[in-house]
Amino acid sequence: MSNLELDPQEIRCGSDTGADREVLEGRDVPLGGPRAMSVSRTLPGAHRRMIGAWCFLDAYGPEQSAMRVPPHPHTGLQTVTWLVEGDVLHRDSLGTLQRVRPGQLNLMTAGRGISHSEESPETVLHGVQLWVALPGEHRHVAPAFEHHPALPVLEGSGYAATVVMGSLGGVSSPASAYTPLVGAEIAVDGQGEVPLDPAFEHGLLLLDGEVAGLERGPLVYLPPGRSGVRVSGRGRVLLIGGEPFGEEIVMWWNFVGRSHDEIAAYRKEWMEGEGFGAVEGFDGAPLPAPVLPGTRLKPRGRVR
Repeated sequence: MSNLELDPQEIRCGSDTGADREVLEGRDVPLGGPRAMSVSRTLPGAHRRMIGAWCFLDAYGPEQSAMRVPPHPHTGLQTVTWLVEGDVLHRDSLGTLQRVRPGQLNLMTAGRGISHSEESPETVLHGVQLWVALPGEHRHVAPAFEHHPALPVLEGSGYAATVVMGSLGGVSSPASAYTPLVGAEIAVDGQGEVPLDPAFEHGLLLLDGEVAGLERGPLVYLPPGRSGVRVSGRGRVLLIGGEPFGEEIVMWWNFVGRSHDEIAAYRKEWMEGEGFGAVEGFDGAPLPAPVLPGTRLKPRGRVR
């Protein structure tokens, strides 16, 4: 799943607020045509655009739907597909064909450029799609794909946390990461305290069930300085976090770059069929890129 908006907006950011806790409301975004599946996009938001290197978060379902995202390009990021229910078939220009199911991770590193498609049958879909911005020294790495059918679990009183990306409480995911970060699904059953890295900023998103202090929809932001977060109830929570991302980026459509000219060049290459390879086996045409805005895109920081 990716950004299918026909008029994607530039990410504009500024200085941090230093707030102890922020509730980041999502906006509903339809993916596709008349029978589009609706997602709630909490990153990038109206104020806060990133949490660590995490720069995009779409949550969807549970909803009876069929996903069909035509081949489209990416640069300068990693895509993270995590499901609560359903399954999604991934194809990419490396020749990958991989289905992902709940509890499994599909991780695609775009680097300089890759294209992919995503499909699912008519079924109940429930999950999240996230992007991780690559830092400057790694943003042109060779494109790659990883599938991790099993991931390590950190167990504590009242919870079990599947570590999807990075590290949590000394437990590390085997997935490739290019900045200090964490991504985990926390199954809460009772009450306890999940350890946090105080150097990280974090975000919490309720996936299902009832967990104290969280509601379905918004993403709760926690600034650096916390060594743990208390959880109680029964449900599943997505935890993301990382060291505050110090670089300014340009994020437009499905590209992450560093300047307007770079983004324009990526768009031109995609529209001319260059630089991103071809996705074999998808029954349909690639997704055309939207028209660039009339003003120049500017690199920005992580908050508005």
